[in-house]
Amino acid sequence: MTRGPNIVLITTDQQRYDTVGPRAPDFLRTPHLDHMAREGITYSSAYAQCPMCVPSRVSIMTGRTVAGHGMAHNGHSSEVVDRETSLPSMLRQAGYQTAAIGKMHFTPERARHGFDEMLLPADYYTEMTRRGHDVQPMRHGLGQNELYPGMATVPESLTLTSWTAERCVDYIRERRDPTVPFFLWCSFSKPHPPLDPPEPYYSMYLNSPIPEPVFGDWSEDERCPEAFRRAREKWSLDLIPPEVIRAARAAYYGLVTHIDYAIGRVFAALQDLRMFDDTLLVFTSDHGEYLGDHHTGAKTFFHEASAHVPFIVRLPKSWDDRRHGTTVADPVTHADIMPTLLAAAGQPAPGQCDGQDLFALARGELDSPRRYVDGVGRVPDATYHAITDGRWKYIHYPEGDTEQLFDVENDPDERTDLSGSSEHEKRRADLRQELIDLLERRGSEWVRDGRLVSQEPFGDTTRDRRNESWPGYHTERHDVDVRH
Repeated sequence: MTRGPNIVLITTDQQRYDTVGPRAPDFLRTPHLDHMAREGITYSSAYAQCPMCVPSRVSIMTGRTVAGHGMAHNGHSSEVVDRETSLPSMLRQAGYQTAAIGKMHFTPERARHGFDEMLLPADYYTEMTRRGHDVQPMRHGLGQNELYPGMATVPESLTLTSWTAERCVDYIRERRDPTVPFFLWCSFSKPHPPLDPPEPYYSMYLNSPIPEPVFGDWSEDERCPEAFRRAREKWSLDLIPPEVIRAARAAYYGLVTHIDYAIGRVFAALQDLRMFDDTLLVFTSDHGEYLGDHHTGAKTFFHEASAHVPFIVRLPKSWDDRRHGTTVADPVTHADIMPTLLAAAGQPAPGQCDGQDLFALARGELDSPRRYVDGVGRVPDATYHAITDGRWKYIHYPEGDTEQLFDVENDPDERTDLSGSSEHEKRRADLRQELIDLLERRGSEWVRDGRLVSQEPFGDTTRDRRNESWPGYHTERHDVDVRH
C-alpha cells in the first residue's frame, strides 16, 4: 500500500467567513491562515447546510449531507455516525493512526466513532481542577450563547485554545507512531461564545476600526421572517446596545487571532520534524456568527454571517498540479471533507457518501460538479429551506410562506431582499423550483403537490418570546451537556 500524506484537519467553532481572506478587516491578524491560503486553495462558497455544531460535525464524520444523515439539530451523533464507515475508520483502513483533540460535540461524549484516541475539553477542565489553581476557566459568569464581551479568567497559556494546540503539538512530537501516516483533527472551541479572550488578545482590537453591524432592509419591519424575528427576540439579541456589540466584535476578533497564533504552534511542530511541506492541511469552521448583523447573534439561519464559512485546503508540496494560491467559487460543504481526505489516502469513499472530491473539483476533473448547496433548519419554531450556488440564494420559511432572495455576489452582506422585485421574479421562481425539485427527489414532507408547504404564523407575541428563553446555558459543571 502506498503511504498517504499526514493529514491535519483544523476546525474552529462559530467562525465567520469574513475573518479570513479578502473580506476580513485589514487590521485582523491571521498570519498562519493567510499563509495557508497563499499555499493552498480557498473555496470561497463554502456553506454549513444546517448552521449548528452537531450537523456540520456529523457531515465531516460521515461524508453525508444533512439530508443524508438526517441530523438537522444538535442531537446525538451516535444515532447517525456508523463507526465502521466513519472518516477515522476509513482512514484507519488505509493505514492511518487517528486522533481527535479538542471539541468534538459527540454524544455520548466519549464516543470515539472510530478514532484511535481522543482528548476533549472535559479533559482540559479536569486537568485544570486537579492542578488546584486559585482561578479556573470560565468563572466570569458569561454563558455559551451570550453576545457580551468578557475576559478570560485564566492567562493565555492556561486557556482551552492554548491547551488544544499544546496537546496537538504533543501528539505530533511524542505520541504518534512514526512508521505510519497520521490523521489529526485539531478542533478549537472558539470563537464560539463566551467571548472571553485572554490578554493580549482582549485589548488587541479595542482601538481598531471595528466594522459596524449590517442591517438588511428586511430585518427591521414587517418583511422580517417571523421565524427569524422569534429567534432573536427569545434571547433579546435585538436589545443589545451598539457599544456592547462593538466590544463583542473586538473580543471576537481577539479570539480569532488567538486561534491563529495557536495554529502557528501546530505548524511549527510539523516544521521542526520536517513534515510541514508534505502534510495535507484543511481548515474550516462548523458555522458562523451574526455578531449583531440584522439585529441578532448566534447562528441557525442560512444567511451569510451564519452559514458561510472559511474553507482552505493546502496540498502537500510534492504533489503535482496543486493549484496553490487559487480560489474555487463552486459551492462546497462539510460533506466534501471525507471524500477529499480519503482520495488523498488512496481510499475510496463509502457508497453512501454524498460529498465530492475537492481536489478533483479544483482541477476541473469532476464530470458533474455540484450546482447548489441546500440549507435546512429544523428547530421546531425556526424551520426553513434554502438553496445557493454561491452567487444567488433563495430561502423559504414555511411559517407565513415567507421568501427571501439575495444576490450574494453583489450584496454579500444581504442588505437587500430581492424576493419582491419584479426585475428578479424569474430568478426567484427558478431557484424556488430548484428547491422544490430537490426536496421532491428526497421525498420530503415539506413539498406537497409540487409546492412548498406553508404554515400559519404561530401567533406568539414579542412579550411571550422575551419571557421564554435564556441564552446563557452557563454551567460550572463541565460534564453537563449544554446543547450549544
